[in-house]
Amino acid sequence: MTRWRPPAPRSTAIITRAGFEKLKSELDHLWHTLRPEVVKALAAAAAEGDRSENAEYTYRKKQLGEIDRRVRYLSKRIPSLKVAEGAPADRETVFFGATIELENVLSGETARYRIVGPDETDAKLGWISIDSPLARAVLKKKLDDEFEAELPGGLTRFAVIGVAYCES
Repeated sequence: MTRWRPPAPRSTAIITRAGFEKLKSELDHLWHTLRPEVVKALAAAAAEGDRSENAEYTYRKKQLGEIDRRVRYLSKRIPSLKVAEGAPADRETVFFGATIELENVLSGETARYRIVGPDETDAKLGWISIDSPLARAVLKKKLDDEFEAELPGGLTRFAVIGVAYCES
Protein backbone atom coordinates (compact mmCIF):
# COMPACT_ATOMS: atom_id res chain seq x y z
CA MET A 1 0.00 0.00 0.00
CA THR A 2 1.37 3.41 -0.94
CA ARG A 3 0.88 6.80 0.63
CA TRP A 4 0.11 8.46 -2.71
CA ARG A 5 -3.20 10.23 -2.89
CA PRO A 6 -4.71 11.88 -5.92
CA PRO A 7 -4.54 15.67 -5.78
CA ALA A 8 -7.53 17.42 -4.24
CA PRO A 9 -9.87 19.08 -6.70
CA ARG A 10 -9.00 22.72 -7.30
CA SER A 11 -11.08 25.11 -5.26
CA THR A 12 -12.75 28.14 -6.78
CA ALA A 13 -10.41 31.14 -6.76
CA ILE A 14 -12.91 33.75 -5.56
CA ILE A 15 -12.99 35.63 -2.28
CA THR A 16 -14.70 38.57 -0.58
CA ARG A 17 -12.75 41.79 0.03
CA ALA A 18 -12.70 41.17 3.81
CA GLY A 19 -11.43 37.61 3.31
CA PHE A 20 -8.72 38.83 0.93
CA GLU A 21 -7.51 41.44 3.43
CA LYS A 22 -7.50 38.82 6.19
CA LEU A 23 -5.30 36.46 4.13
CA LYS A 24 -2.91 39.29 3.27
CA SER A 25 -2.61 40.31 6.93
CA GLU A 26 -2.03 36.65 7.92
CA LEU A 27 0.81 36.39 5.38
CA ASP A 28 2.31 39.67 6.59
CA HIS A 29 2.09 38.55 10.24
CA LEU A 30 3.67 35.15 9.52
CA TRP A 31 6.49 36.54 7.41
CA HIS A 32 7.39 39.73 9.27
CA THR A 33 6.52 38.91 12.90
CA LEU A 34 6.17 35.23 13.73
CA ARG A 35 8.86 33.72 11.48
CA PRO A 36 11.70 36.01 12.72
CA GLU A 37 10.78 35.18 16.34
CA VAL A 38 10.84 31.44 15.64
CA VAL A 39 14.16 31.70 13.73
CA LYS A 40 15.70 33.57 16.68
CA ALA A 41 14.43 30.92 19.14
CA LEU A 42 15.66 28.14 16.84
CA ALA A 43 19.13 29.67 16.70
CA ALA A 44 19.21 29.92 20.50
CA ALA A 45 18.11 26.29 20.85
CA ALA A 46 20.71 25.15 18.30
CA ALA A 47 23.45 26.92 20.27
CA GLU A 48 22.70 24.80 23.34
CA GLY A 49 24.58 21.83 21.95
CA ASP A 50 23.38 18.28 21.25
CA ARG A 51 20.42 18.67 18.90
CA SER A 52 19.31 15.04 19.00
CA GLU A 53 18.10 15.38 22.60
CA ASN A 54 17.09 19.03 22.44
CA ALA A 55 13.27 19.21 22.59
CA GLU A 56 13.24 22.99 22.11
CA TYR A 57 15.27 22.66 18.90
CA THR A 58 12.99 19.91 17.56
CA TYR A 59 9.85 21.88 18.39
CA ARG A 60 11.12 25.11 16.81
CA LYS A 61 12.27 23.26 13.68
CA LYS A 62 8.79 21.76 13.29
CA GLN A 63 7.14 25.14 13.96
CA LEU A 64 9.33 26.82 11.34
CA GLY A 65 8.36 24.17 8.79
CA GLU A 66 4.65 24.77 9.48
CA ILE A 67 5.08 28.53 9.09
CA ASP A 68 7.03 28.12 5.86
CA ARG A 69 4.38 25.76 4.45
CA ARG A 70 1.60 28.26 5.18
CA VAL A 71 3.66 31.17 3.79
CA ARG A 72 4.34 29.19 0.60
CA TYR A 73 0.63 28.38 0.22
CA LEU A 74 -0.51 31.97 0.82
CA SER A 75 2.19 33.37 -1.49
CA LYS A 76 0.86 31.22 -4.32
CA ARG A 77 -2.85 31.49 -3.49
CA ILE A 78 -3.25 35.25 -2.92
CA PRO A 79 -2.18 36.34 -6.45
CA SER A 80 -4.55 33.79 -8.03
CA LEU A 81 -7.64 34.98 -6.11
CA LYS A 82 -10.33 37.15 -7.70
CA VAL A 83 -11.96 39.56 -5.26
CA ALA A 84 -15.74 39.83 -5.71
CA GLU A 85 -16.81 43.43 -5.19
CA GLY A 86 -20.31 44.81 -4.73
CA ALA A 87 -23.75 43.25 -4.79
CA PRO A 88 -25.53 42.01 -7.91
CA ALA A 89 -28.31 43.99 -9.57
CA ASP A 90 -30.89 41.29 -8.78
CA ARG A 91 -30.82 41.18 -4.98
CA GLU A 92 -33.44 38.42 -4.73
CA THR A 93 -31.26 35.87 -6.53
CA VAL A 94 -28.54 33.89 -4.73
CA PHE A 95 -25.00 34.63 -5.91
CA PHE A 96 -21.55 34.63 -4.30
CA GLY A 97 -21.44 36.70 -1.11
CA ALA A 98 -25.15 36.29 -0.34
CA THR A 99 -26.42 35.63 3.15
CA ILE A 100 -29.28 33.19 2.70
CA GLU A 101 -31.96 31.83 4.95
CA LEU A 102 -33.15 28.34 4.07
CA GLU A 103 -36.03 26.29 5.33
CA ASN A 104 -35.91 22.50 5.32
CA VAL A 105 -39.21 21.70 3.58
CA LEU A 106 -39.75 18.40 5.44
CA SER A 107 -38.78 19.38 8.99
CA GLY A 108 -39.55 23.11 8.89
CA GLU A 109 -36.15 23.98 10.44
CA THR A 110 -34.49 27.15 9.23
CA ALA A 111 -30.79 27.90 8.87
CA ARG A 112 -28.77 30.95 7.83
CA TYR A 113 -25.63 30.70 5.68
CA ARG A 114 -23.29 33.07 3.89
CA ILE A 115 -21.72 31.89 0.63
CA VAL A 116 -18.00 32.74 0.65
CA GLY A 117 -14.79 31.55 -0.98
CA PRO A 118 -13.15 28.27 0.10
CA ASP A 119 -10.34 30.18 1.87
CA GLU A 120 -12.68 31.98 4.27
CA THR A 121 -15.22 29.37 5.40
CA ASP A 122 -16.17 29.33 9.07
CA ALA A 123 -18.75 26.83 10.33
CA LYS A 124 -19.31 28.75 13.58
CA LEU A 125 -20.40 31.82 11.64
CA GLY A 126 -22.40 29.81 9.10
CA TRP A 127 -20.05 30.73 6.24
CA ILE A 128 -20.05 27.95 3.64
CA SER A 129 -17.78 27.51 0.65
CA ILE A 130 -19.10 28.21 -2.81
CA ASP A 131 -17.74 24.74 -3.63
CA SER A 132 -19.98 23.01 -1.04
CA PRO A 133 -22.89 20.89 -2.29
CA LEU A 134 -25.45 23.17 -0.61
CA ALA A 135 -24.01 26.34 -2.11
CA ARG A 136 -23.76 24.77 -5.57
CA ALA A 137 -27.41 23.73 -5.37
CA VAL A 138 -28.71 27.12 -4.17
CA LEU A 139 -26.76 29.35 -6.59
CA LYS A 140 -29.02 31.29 -9.00
CA LYS A 141 -32.15 30.35 -7.06
CA LYS A 142 -34.57 33.18 -6.29
CA LEU A 143 -36.49 34.06 -3.16
CA ASP A 144 -39.24 31.47 -2.47
CA ASP A 145 -37.68 28.89 -4.85
CA GLU A 146 -37.44 25.27 -3.72
CA PHE A 147 -34.47 23.05 -4.56
CA GLU A 148 -32.84 19.76 -3.61
CA ALA A 149 -29.28 19.33 -2.36
CA GLU A 150 -27.32 16.11 -1.95
CA LEU A 151 -25.89 16.44 1.57
CA PRO A 152 -24.00 13.87 3.69
CA GLY A 153 -27.30 12.94 5.36
CA GLY A 154 -28.93 12.30 1.99
CA LEU A 155 -31.05 14.25 -0.48
CA THR A 156 -32.71 17.20 1.28
CA ARG A 157 -35.30 19.67 0.01
CA PHE A 158 -34.99 23.36 0.90
CA ALA A 159 -36.85 26.59 0.23
CA VAL A 160 -35.10 29.97 -0.03
CA ILE A 161 -36.85 32.27 2.45
CA GLY A 162 -34.33 35.09 2.64
CA VAL A 163 -31.53 36.61 0.54
CA ALA A 164 -29.35 39.55 1.65
CA TYR A 165 -26.04 41.06 0.59
CA CYS A 166 -23.50 42.87 2.77
CA GLU A 167 -22.73 46.44 1.73
CA SER A 168 -19.01 46.10 2.57
